[in-house]
Amino acid sequence: MWAAKVGKELGHPTRSVAGWLATKILKVYNQVLEENAVQLCKIRPGDTVLEVGHGPGLGLQSAAKLLTQPTGQLIGVDYSEYMHQMASDRMKKLVASGKVTLHHCDVAAMPLGDSTVDKVFHCNCYYFWPDLRKGAAEIHRVMKAGGLMVTTLRLSGVATAARMGIIPGENWRPDNYMAALRDTGFTDVRMENKCHKYIGFQAIYATASK
Repeated sequence: MWAAKVGKELGHPTRSVAGWLATKILKVYNQVLEENAVQLCKIRPGDTVLEVGHGPGLGLQSAAKLLTQPTGQLIGVDYSEYMHQMASDRMKKLVASGKVTLHHCDVAAMPLGDSTVDKVFHCNCYYFWPDLRKGAAEIHRVMKAGGLMVTTLRLSGVATAARMGIIPGENWRPDNYMAALRDTGFTDVRMENKCHKYIGFQAIYATASK
């Protein structure tokens, strides 16, 4: 019972004691993954960049620093109203300036135009989606042809959480996610082992083919 509750809060944090604890876990656990996802995306100063499942906004902060040209735009989406509000507070100056736009929405139904995004990144996110194919298809829809998506995770930790029942079902398995990406129009889908300051993690890459 407790494992399922923790998993629910990690996937969709709420304004509660459990949600507060989940946010603290996300801040500590996701910092390296967020920063590396941003770097591996190879963001250019004028890109339009999307983070899926932005959480408290750590990755948004890192990405915003790279978008130094006036045309550079950063978009974030998150299903949790609590995370949306937290990130909005963290990024309020850039939101007010129009540099950053945040949406409280489902990854499978984003209020973005077709082929408008150059780069996409997310971490510790896809295994909480109810339908991998719908999420992957929607990301592919909003991406420009040749756009790069990067996902980061620590597979050993994710596998442990799945065994404990914190992450439900089989969506956490990278092969399942990569299959969904290929099925929805992504090419050059691959997973690589990475290391940052002695912390090992995995990165999944996919290129939008149109």
